[in-house]
Amino acid sequence: MARYRTRWWAVGAALVVAVGAGLTGCTNDNDTEPRPTDAASVVESAASQASDFWASATAEAERRIDEITKGIDVRDDVTLGRPTTADDGRTTVEVTARNTTDSTKSFIVQVDFKNRDGDFLDTVVVTVSDVPADGSGEATARSTHELPGDVQVEVARAVRY
Repeated sequence: MARYRTRWWAVGAALVVAVGAGLTGCTNDNDTEPRPTDAASVVESAASQASDFWASATAEAERRIDEITKGIDVRDDVTLGRPTTADDGRTTVEVTARNTTDSTKSFIVQVDFKNRDGDFLDTVVVTVSDVPADGSGEATARSTHELPGDVQVEVARAVRY
């Protein structure tokens, strides 16, 4: 799912472990200081924590949408523009919500950012407020960090309330 981020987390963790092993590998003749015995398990643990972070971000987005108890799934009423990279390096995309009801409504939209292979990179939740009856409203979804390469976007969930 988050293979790209997990891989770099694992590389970073491996470097920390390698440097730590080099520093703790030099001991006095007493040799009673602990030594890293299984660097692979430390790297695996760090990679697991990175994967858990992304799973947690997705769960938080879903939780926020689930808080809207009278919402109606309206993914078909939401369109996304072409993703672009802002000056700060974050990916942005215009979100347009079409209100097909006869009264003003607001929308909560979860936008997933993925790489060309479909691997998950990021997710954000954006609100499109006070969309008039039979009208459209817009908002901008912005990634939480810089995203590498060719970024694809999709509406994971959309709720009208």
